[in-house]
Amino acid sequence: MDGLGRILIGLGMLLVVAGGVVILFGRMGLPLGRLPGDFRYRGKNVSFYFPLATSLLLSVLLSLLLWLISRWRR
Repeated sequence: MDGLGRILIGLGMLLVVAGGVVILFGRMGLPLGRLPGDFRYRGKNVSFYFPLATSLLLSVLLSLLLWLISRWRR
């Protein structure tokens, strides 16, 4: 159970760091969530939002970060 606890603590810290980065990007004027390629539809009674470009960008950045961490741990 020690391993599971450490993993959960690590994931929690990762979420805190990710939240801080998103807040900093918002304050710096980077348009996360408003990139070209983020789909937004507003109808009369319905609205739909799908942040495709933001999801792809965050996926690439997170993959790069995790790759760097795995290289560092070897």
